Amino acid sequence: MNKFYTETLYKLETEIDELEIEADCPIQRIETVIHIIVEYLSELKRYVLKRGFKNTEEEIQFFKHQKPAIVSKLIYYNAIYNIESKKPNEKKSARKYFNTELKKLKRFFDNNLEFYKYYRTNNTFIDDQLFVRGKYDIKLNLDTIYFETDHSFSTIADYKVAKILANDLIQVYLEDQLNNKQYKKVNNKSLLSWTASKTALTELIYALHSQGAFGNTDIISITKTFESTFNINLGDFYHTFMELKARKINRTKFLDSLKESLLKKMDEEDEM
Repeated sequence: MNKFYTETLYKLETEIDELEIEADCPIQRIETVIHIIVEYLSELKRYVLKRGFKNTEEEIQFFKHQKPAIVSKLIYYNAIYNIESKKPNEKKSARKYFNTELKKLKRFFDNNLEFYKYYRTNNTFIDDQLFVRGKYDIKLNLDTIYFETDHSFSTIADYKVAKILANDLIQVYLEDQLNNKQYKKVNNKSLLSWTASKTALTELIYALHSQGAFGNTDIISITKTFESTFNINLGDFYHTFMELKARKINRTKFLDSLKESLLKKMDEEDEM
């Protein structure tokens, strides 16, 4: 199960990364991403229903961690699609709209505080009730969605975990939108243009920031400077970083390739 899941997640994240580079229209890109996630989720479901689980521990691992990691992407992109589709054009109205969306996230948190505590503190004492199929207790504050789902591929809590993970990303997205309103566009065009992927530049920026290469400068200021210098709009770079963190394989792909390229050049010049 772990091997199949890891390969599935890697392929999904790779396709999403490629779309982040190629698609200029956010709405169009999100539509495509949603379609891709649904396909991978369907493939995962077919595999699980055909193979089953070796034991209860494997089933809990899947429904507590693995399935929610993918479903959370679907919830996130669907939410961003709806937010972008309904966003007002006027600046003041847009800020009010984003703040309203943030309040919705806060309400979900308040309504599920006990579950948040259980999940965030890595508790396991009722995992066999929350993340094993066919078990439900009405006293555990069940979401209505549970009664509408396919119980052969869901438990009473896996969707709630996915919702928590997605809400983290949605919050970052909304806060980024609000923060972007505070910065003016730089009109001076640089002669340099970034030709690698946006994901690669985000990886580089966060690496430099984590190293303290620019002193105590915050990540937003660094990002805006890079955007201006290299004539690129990184968009929701917070989300891109969250995607990098979520990778199970090769989390620093661009930095690793930089090192390999530099070493190769040094070796080639040594041979001249």
